[in-house]
Amino acid sequence: MKAVVIGESSGATMEAIMAVYPRHKLVVEKFIERGEVIGIGPFTDRGNMGIFKTRAAAEQFVKEDPFVLEGLVKSFAIRDWGDELLPE
Repeated sequence: MKAVVIGESSGATMEAIMAVYPRHKLVVEKFIERGEVIGIGPFTDRGNMGIFKTRAAAEQFVKEDPFVLEGLVKSFAIRDWGDELLPE
């Protein structure tokens, strides 16, 4: 079962976001290289979403992501996503 991380923006300025972005990108790239990310990116309101192959990967990502650790993400939820349960 896949897992989705949905983050809510803290309202940080674009300047603050871009100051942290290089460190965030390194974490994202690490998870992509390991094949744990299906898709990841921002919403237009500066919230964000990541789809991970496992809940364990999603949980580890939020433990390492500078956007979360440095308060640019006000809150987040991890939700299990059973897309394989859909009929064809």
